[in-house]
Amino acid sequence: MMQYSPVRKLIITEFLRSNTLIYIAGLSALLASSGLMLLIPRYLGQITDGLNDRSVTVGEATQSAFILLAMGVALFVLRYAFRTILIGKSRDLECFLRENLFEKLQSLPLSFYHQKKTGDLMSYAINDLNAIRMAFAAGIVFMIDGIILNMLSIVVMATTIDLTLTVIAIVPVLASIFLVIWLRKRIREKFMRVQDNFALLSDKIQENISGIRVVKSFVQEKSEIEKLREQSLNRYDVQMDYVKLSAMLMPVIRLMFGASFALVIVFGSTFVVEGIITLGDFVAMNSYLLMLVMPLTRLSRTVEVWQRAFASMKRLDDILLEKSEVTDEAADYSITSADGDIVFKNLDFTYPSPSHPNTNPPSLREIDLTIKRGQTLGIIGSMGSGKSTIVNLLLRLYRLDPGKLFVGEHNIGNIPLKVLRSSIGYSDNFMFATTIMENIKFFDKDITDEEAIEAARRAGVYDNIMELPEQFETVIGERGITLSGGQKQRIGIARAIVKNPEILILDDSLSAVDTETEEAIIANLKEILEGKTGIIIAHRISAIKHADIIILMDKGKITERGTHEELIAKEGEYYRLNKLQSLEEELGVTE
Repeated sequence: MMQYSPVRKLIITEFLRSNTLIYIAGLSALLASSGLMLLIPRYLGQITDGLNDRSVTVGEATQSAFILLAMGVALFVLRYAFRTILIGKSRDLECFLRENLFEKLQSLPLSFYHQKKTGDLMSYAINDLNAIRMAFAAGIVFMIDGIILNMLSIVVMATTIDLTLTVIAIVPVLASIFLVIWLRKRIREKFMRVQDNFALLSDKIQENISGIRVVKSFVQEKSEIEKLREQSLNRYDVQMDYVKLSAMLMPVIRLMFGASFALVIVFGSTFVVEGIITLGDFVAMNSYLLMLVMPLTRLSRTVEVWQRAFASMKRLDDILLEKSEVTDEAADYSITSADGDIVFKNLDFTYPSPSHPNTNPPSLREIDLTIKRGQTLGIIGSMGSGKSTIVNLLLRLYRLDPGKLFVGEHNIGNIPLKVLRSSIGYSDNFMFATTIMENIKFFDKDITDEEAIEAARRAGVYDNIMELPEQFETVIGERGITLSGGQKQRIGIARAIVKNPEILILDDSLSAVDTETEEAIIANLKEILEGKTGIIIAHRISAIKHADIIILMDKGKITERGTHEELIAKEGEYYRLNKLQSLEEELGVTE
């Protein structure tokens, strides 16, 4: 019995319901072709009897030949129709499932991606979806065609030829069917292991390619090749276990059919001699058995395809049923913009860890902070002090208890996600493998080329872009590998400011630029941030010293706050950090 999963009940049912008429047409053509095939052996048997007793004339034999030819043409048309419809729709189903999967992946929080590896997710999107597609292509055709031909052929043999001979013929066939049913669960389990190992192998390759610079710089090519060879051998072993089991099915079925034909020849010829059946019945019986060979041979393939599909559906359930803790359940859709004062009220936050709950240390503790609309906040602190966590919460990348963070008069959880994130310009140096122009626009058709170019000027990267061979149409490769760190940071800034956002966030976006470029960008930012709210996270005080408010963070807490001048006057940690960085800059100039 099939085990129904939520994928089949919800996603696939939705697709089948919207394509009901098309599937009815395809299945009708399939049923008609199966019914027509059943007529051919019986017709051949009648012709044989007619020729055997000399009751058929040459003209009648010629007419029978044309009738058989017409049946062949009709079979061609019907089989072409159902294959085009059913197999074609399976491709639509694959696209439909991939869109649903991708949409789901887009909605899941960052905590989900902390647990899943890229290779595993790629396995879902490629191997698992392909396994489901195969089930709804060849799988559904072979299953229905096989059931109809098998059942009706046996009924026709038993009722029109001889019941005893039919029973003798199908006993070995039934034995092979029971063996296939017994093996199906083991096939599914082994296929799931194959998929898991494919994901591990894909992840290893993807990780190695992404970190190729590190691999080369540490001369670890041979070591990485050896690790990949080991992973490949593991996958080979798992794949061979699966292949050895699935390879048993077809030979066993063919062996059983060999036994059936042998029994029909021995007992059938005896029945003909004794006059129990005619020679035409003997020919028809063998023709029906021959018709059963292909469907029952496909039965092993059908079982394998559906067990792979069930295994893939179960894996997809893990993704499609994943719940996101960041939702719009409490959203007020009358809110159309996110602007006004940003207020943190005694905020504590710990990153979620589903595998080990309540074990992560707090990332933010007792954060009380108000950023007035039009002000710029500068954040500085050591690695792991909680700087980027503040930004992550403002972008609602993680769930936050109500009453802890407000934008304007609204609790951040009441602002629709699309409204909130559309109002924020966030600078990140991740680059897509496309042109610089598309990276700045980020595929937003409402942004003109002129606006993107102006944003590049303000971000201080325009001159660098114009020096490239194709200028703004230069394709920069995966993750912007052909650009320097500073160029990627400034293109990220251009992408953030071209939105003309209410809130502009620069998260460590000036660390890879020189002091002169940094000063030029900051001067431009002052003009851009006029009347808007800015948040600048930096490791260098020079990048934030002009901010209206500066906070120094350590171990998730705000340890100092004020303007640059006020913090210098306190002669605390900020003062010491400023003195140290000033000395480093002087030494750099001297060198």
